[in-house]
Amino acid sequence: MKKPLQVLLAALVCAAFAPGAMAADKIALVVKSLGNGFFDAANQGAQEAAKELKDVEIIYTGPAKATAEGQIEIINSLIAQNVKAIVISANDPDALVPALKKAMARGIKVVSFDSGVRKDGRLMHLNPSSNALIGEKLVKMTQDAIGANGEIAVLSATAQATNQNIWIDEMKKVLAKPPYTGLKLVSVVYGDDQTDKSYREAQGLFKSYPNLKAIVAPTTVGVAAAAKAVQDEKKVGALFVTGLGLPSEMAGHVKSGAVKSFAIWNPIDLGYSAVYAAHQFVHGKAKGTAGEKVSLGRVGTVALDANNEAAMAEPFTYDAGNVEKFAKFF
Repeated sequence: MKKPLQVLLAALVCAAFAPGAMAADKIALVVKSLGNGFFDAANQGAQEAAKELKDVEIIYTGPAKATAEGQIEIINSLIAQNVKAIVISANDPDALVPALKKAMARGIKVVSFDSGVRKDGRLMHLNPSSNALIGEKLVKMTQDAIGANGEIAVLSATAQATNQNIWIDEMKKVLAKPPYTGLKLVSVVYGDDQTDKSYREAQGLFKSYPNLKAIVAPTTVGVAAAAKAVQDEKKVGALFVTGLGLPSEMAGHVKSGAVKSFAIWNPIDLGYSAVYAAHQFVHGKAKGTAGEKVSLGRVGTVALDANNEAAMAEPFTYDAGNVEKFAKFF
């Protein structure tokens, strides 16, 4: 009876170490806050990448509120879990660096996406688009909505949000150019990516600037909240909202007339691409050097610049002609 038992044990050992039985790489997708439709769509893309790659398990996580402290707590927990990679959209570019350095010292690969981490806190940052193109797109959509002249304001996420701050700086560069000098930026306010606070900040802009013609919100939470405030205050037609939003959340606001157009990249593709890139680092196919080409799977290949950054794609404009179609997807 011993020989069959030995054969069985040998077979079990072989099965345990067979390629198909190896444990999946745990890649954590850490977002700014949970309950945000943009990041839920990014998670959908991350799951698609995991299914395609076959050896990846996604841990989708983030704080209840968009704070650096909440993300640091999560990073430390992920280090204890010994995940293979952390893919993160940062609430603060600097505050997360010590925790992420600790992660990298343990062999965990760190890729930031959407909202970046300082260069020494990650191997690569994947921008959803070119910062300059986003800034230009935001200004052009504003001008398309209100014409060549008028007061405008920006409703952003947190004051420390890397991506929003860069896009606002790019907007200011565009506003200084001759075709756009008639647009006067009167204020930048912060809704902290919270719906209720963003709504109140929009109301505050109405009161502080009675001649305001447009609110530009480079955040999915802020643009929807501002559009609702415009509707509730019966300012449709007098004041327009534009920015970066999700079709599923903005279709009604386009229909109401509060929004003529808005833009966004495909967050599904962004989540997919960031996880695919992280997988390249986990398996030694990417190192994180300037000029290096990194595969993003079905999305294509990107080249890292001197800051180890790359851009996925140009932002896409949504309006009454196409928003309903895309609202079915994200």
